[in-house]
Amino acid sequence: MLYYLFDYLDKHFNFPGAGLFQYITFRAFAAVITSLGIAAIWGKTVINLLRKLQIGEAIRDLGLEGQMQKKGTPTMGGFIILLSLIVPTLLFAKLDNIYIILLLVTAVWLGAVGFIDDYIKVFKKNKEGLSGKFKIVGQIGLGLIVGLTMWFNDDIKVRFYEKAKIASNIGEVHKFTDSKALISTVPFLKNNQFDYSYLIPDFLGLDEYTWVVYVIAVIFIITAVSNGANITDGIDGLAAGTSMIIGIGLAILAYVSGNKVFSQYLNVMFIPNSGELAVFCAAFVGACIGFLWYNSFPAQVFMGDTGSLMLGGVIATLAIVIRKELLIPVLCGIFLIELVSVIIQVSYFKYTKKKFGEGRRIFLMSPLHHHFQKKGYHEAKLVTRFWIICILLVVVSLVTLKLR
Repeated sequence: MLYYLFDYLDKHFNFPGAGLFQYITFRAFAAVITSLGIAAIWGKTVINLLRKLQIGEAIRDLGLEGQMQKKGTPTMGGFIILLSLIVPTLLFAKLDNIYIILLLVTAVWLGAVGFIDDYIKVFKKNKEGLSGKFKIVGQIGLGLIVGLTMWFNDDIKVRFYEKAKIASNIGEVHKFTDSKALISTVPFLKNNQFDYSYLIPDFLGLDEYTWVVYVIAVIFIITAVSNGANITDGIDGLAAGTSMIIGIGLAILAYVSGNKVFSQYLNVMFIPNSGELAVFCAAFVGACIGFLWYNSFPAQVFMGDTGSLMLGGVIATLAIVIRKELLIPVLCGIFLIELVSVIIQVSYFKYTKKKFGEGRRIFLMSPLHHHFQKKGYHEAKLVTRFWIICILLVVVSLVTLKLR
């Protein structure tokens, strides 16, 4: 909103300083400061309101040190993140940008799914919350929206360059065309474009249906990452901290992907208008930092599924729209490890129960952070070490810009 206001003031009244709003970097810095301020200042008000409404976390006794002391801690704190993310985005981003619209829809959509889950847990006194199949339906619905928009919206294009000789005194120059393509970036490879049509055998002759394969892939990615973030949200500051770090990495990738000069220099796929996502990413990072003010050990509030499902969905959608979804296993390595640890534990337990008559476990407890808690690690130390690993993974992801 402020972008359009100051653009008007700059064009019609030559208002001093109004031109600053033309710069993505300025609006990104303004967004991160605003989101951090909203989370830090209004977070306390939200926590007090949650306490007044007696919206406290119901804790199951899993035998973890200090676990039962958290009983009654306000949950649904994801509203703090949502508010701190949406308001700065509305203020500083270009609201006619399709990528911004898509990310706002993602945040609100999965925030609503998470809210329903938390509502059932808190007010209906059902510890299981929203049925897993309904969560999946919500994630599939969002995947359909994102996937179909990425293909059918005319504003979403990728720039292709080709060398051409214009005149002998000029030499070679780069010509370009902006066109629709279902492609992604393959990390670590020089010729690093992956076309989803490769997944359809040539003999079938069904290349025109590549978008169907793409939509299925988008649904899988959004479902996997949002569930990974949901599972990671198990100890104070873990999900918010790792999301913040991943958000910084995505902000850099989004800015580079939307900048004509940097994308050409780094040989990164140029995606017109995607640089605006740096503003959204900045608000996302600021919201996570502000939430950590209250969620770091010992937590004064939990984000609940309102926050965790939304964080994972936003991260997945960001990676998809900047064509970096194949980086997710590295970039979101913490989410992946946590999710895989649960899958391994449950699968092995069922297999051994069927074969031997009793279930056996690989980990002391899943997800993985609970395994280390059982081994005696304090959760504050665990969170710090998980953050360090996440930083290393994000650095490796960024290094792929040049390591080819």
